[in-house]
Amino acid sequence: MKSGIVSLGQLALTVSNVQRSLAFYRDILGLEFLFSPSENLAFLQSGETRIMLSTPQGAGEPGRNSIPYFKVVNIEAFYETALVKGALREREPQLAAQMPDHEIWMGFLKDPEGNLVGLMEEKR
Repeated sequence: MKSGIVSLGQLALTVSNVQRSLAFYRDILGLEFLFSPSENLAFLQSGETRIMLSTPQGAGEPGRNSIPYFKVVNIEAFYETALVKGALREREPQLAAQMPDHEIWMGFLKDPEGNLVGLMEEKR
């Protein structure tokens, strides 16, 4: 049997307040809440990838994480709706790359901890 990476299974985001961040990812971005075994840990689902919100556990610092990029439909409308719901503005959606058969659009928000959150849409 061949070995190798199949997909991204989980992405951990270090935050200082899990409950405040949970509200952002669940209520503003619309991710599916899975479970929260403690006040300092919560899990959500984005497609096939699980998102873990956690306070620093020996490593990591709030607001200094890798950037999750969420695929969205109608990026402009999603971005505006997220702002109305309380997301922090970082960069309006814009054309990032013109491919031979489609366009790649990117926009950025910030969560309550200052983590960048990327939004992306491949427009055909």
